Amino acid sequence: MKEKIYKKEIPTDPELMPEVDDYIMDIAREYKVEESKFNGLSLSVAEALANSIFHGNKTDPGKIVTITVSITDTEFSVSFRDQGAGFDPDSVPDPTTPENIMKDHGRGIHIMKTYMDRVQFVFHDNGTELIIAVDR
Repeated sequence: MKEKIYKKEIPTDPELMPEVDDYIMDIAREYKVEESKFNGLSLSVAEALANSIFHGNKTDPGKIVTITVSITDTEFSVSFRDQGAGFDPDSVPDPTTPENIMKDHGRGIHIMKTYMDRVQFVFHDNGTELIIAVDR
């Protein structure tokens, strides 16, 4: 199968999160991503998009998030690219340590790494790209 790509740009609006999740999960169903991976994929999509909207773009309505879904014979991946200043992933506290276990934030990257087969950050001059992927 030739790589199939779907691209969507959205304004930085948290209200659009359910619509984006539906969009991505509909594509996942169409390309027969394993049913057992759906919940983890949906949760990871929500976390990645929230990070782009809240942390990357700081809910600035003048900025956009670019979402790219890529499907190959072996992988279903989703890229979320914001227009933020970036961050150091190694500086994000481990949410499983005793001092962080009760905090109500800081679990998104951990969740994505738990459910996804690949989590990758690509830092650009004008934003951060987060790529999450599951094997097909």
